[in-house]
Amino acid sequence: MERTVVLVKPDGVQRGLIGDIISRFERKGLHLIGLKMISLWDALLDEWYAHHKEKPFFAGLKQFMMSAPVVAMVWQGPTSAAVIRKMVGPTRASEAETGTIRGDFALSTQYNIIHASETGDIAKKEIELMFRPEELFDWDKTDLSHIVASEEK
Repeated sequence: MERTVVLVKPDGVQRGLIGDIISRFERKGLHLIGLKMISLWDALLDEWYAHHKEKPFFAGLKQFMMSAPVVAMVWQGPTSAAVIRKMVGPTRASEAETGTIRGDFALSTQYNIIHASETGDIAKKEIELMFRPEELFDWDKTDLSHIVASEEK
């Protein structure tokens, strides 16, 4: 089972979309193993967005991500990173299909509601940045046998 990170960004928190977003992932059959509300800080965002450090929008991105708390989650499931990225839609919300989270709730590239790890490998780094081991819970999701075939577990 792969683990991946989702953040409901400050705009999603401000707009009251946390429950709608969690509900979509639960209905898909993904397994929530970590959840918290957190205010992000400068040093964490420098690591989180290291690939954007030299870009002109970096300072504004950091300011936006510190403007309100985020809801950080770890979801688990087969190919969960790819599944969630498809459910989220492209970064440019104006290009996102109706039915995706960004297609249904966002209009902007910066104010695009949600972050989702690009790959399982990136998720491993993001999990370490955002969660302590004791904040993740391995628990049996009893409906998993009705969602995932045994050979996919």
